[in-house]
Amino acid sequence: MSLPVFIRGYLRASTEDQNASRAKETLSQFAQEHGARVASWYIENASGTKADRSELMRLLADSQKGDILLIEQVDRLTRLTHDDWSSLKAAIQEAGVRIVSLDLPTSHTAIKTMSNDDFTARMLDAVNSMLLDMLAAIARKDYEDRRRRQAEGIALAKSKGVYKGRPSDTELRQKVKGLREKGFSIRRTAELAGCSASTVQRILKELQETS
Repeated sequence: MSLPVFIRGYLRASTEDQNASRAKETLSQFAQEHGARVASWYIENASGTKADRSELMRLLADSQKGDILLIEQVDRLTRLTHDDWSSLKAAIQEAGVRIVSLDLPTSHTAIKTMSNDDFTARMLDAVNSMLLDMLAAIARKDYEDRRRRQAEGIALAKSKGVYKGRPSDTELRQKVKGLREKGFSIRRTAELAGCSASTVQRILKELQETS
C-alpha cells in the first residue's frame, strides 16, 4: 500500500512583479491529477543564477526524508554554475527530498512510488539525478548563451557606430509601457527594452503615480 508523501511547492520568480500565481495553479493541478495535493508553498524572488535562496533553504529545513520538492521547470530551481548546482543538489540529497519537475516526466513517478519499494525508489533516484544534471547544464548554457549574444550584439553595433546605449528616458518609458500592455513579463520587458528589471519597475511605478 502506497503511503502519502508530503509535497512542497517551490516557486521562483526573477523579479517582484513576476508573481508565481500561474505556476502555483499549474503545480496544484498537476498534484491533483496524481491524487495528491501541495501541502505547503515556498515562494521567493531570486535569479536562477544566484545560489543564495532563503526560501529554498527553508523548504529543505522543513522537510522530512521522502518529501517531494515540486517545481514547474528545472530552470526554476537552477541556472547555477556546475559547482553551485553540485552544492545545492548535495543539500537536497542530504535532506532526503525528491525533486519532481513538470518538465521531467521520469520524476513524476516519485509521487506514486511506494515508500517500502527501496529498489524502485533507488533506480528512479539514479535516473532522475542524471537527467537533472543534464537539464541543469542546459539551463545554465541557455543563460550564458543569451548573455553572450547580448554582448556580441552590443559589440557589433559599436563597431558599426550605431550603438547608442540605452534609449532616452522618454523613449524607454514608452517602450516599457507598450511592452507591458502587450502582456510581457517584467524580465522579458527589460530584455526587449534594453534595461534592467529594476528600471522597468521604477518606470511602471512612476507611470502609475501619474495616471
